[in-house]
Amino acid sequence: MNLKENIKLNRLPKHIAIIMDGNGRWAKQQGMLRAFGHENGTKAVRQTVEACAELGVENLTLYAFSTENWNRPKLEVQTLMKLLVSSLKKEISTLQNNNIKLAAIGNLNTLPKKVYGELTDVINKTANNSRMTLTLALSYGSREELLNTVKEISIKVKNNIISPENIEESIINEHLYTQNLPDVDLLIRTSGEQRISNFLLWQIAYAELYFIKVLWPDFTKQHLYEAIIEYQKRERRFGKTSEQLS
Repeated sequence: MNLKENIKLNRLPKHIAIIMDGNGRWAKQQGMLRAFGHENGTKAVRQTVEACAELGVENLTLYAFSTENWNRPKLEVQTLMKLLVSSLKKEISTLQNNNIKLAAIGNLNTLPKKVYGELTDVINKTANNSRMTLTLALSYGSREELLNTVKEISIKVKNNIISPENIEESIINEHLYTQNLPDVDLLIRTSGEQRISNFLLWQIAYAELYFIKVLWPDFTKQHLYEAIIEYQKRERRFGKTSEQLS
């Protein structure tokens, strides 16, 4: 059965976000080090990016490295950073050939200089691409993002740039890392865990949540199609009743 044929292209989620979980457990099942899982996880990333672009999904955000991930063993963090650099170098041709724009959100100043430099280079080279925006959440934590947003708005209020009475959702959106992205429509998490893990807490307010037991390195286009089909089965009410929507 070709799941792709069952997807209604006129009802695609405009923004899909994915918590790519399970690389370490996948490697353990293979009797290998965690780094082996991360390396194989890049294949799932490539498949997912290409599938989203082919379908016409406008925005895909991947939780690549959280602020909490800095607490992992030093060797694992170093491996992840090296893998990120090599992946960026390797995949730039894929991004260009598929007209995909790369963006990044998070506390990017905490990244190693080599990683930050390579990331910036790919972002600049793909800046004019328009088919889809692929955003990597790197050194990202939603609570830190919200905290920084509150601080920035507070400074502007103090300096009479913003009036407290005029603060509304749009003002907050303008100060988030994701200011150029729409709210998330579909959040996918692999590995069977049913947590948000400090990811896009503000932006997923009305997102449909989809949890799948498959570990990230085993995630395929078919799994993505299943998630989108499930999303399209759900009634998106945004607080309204079924009668109001009909």
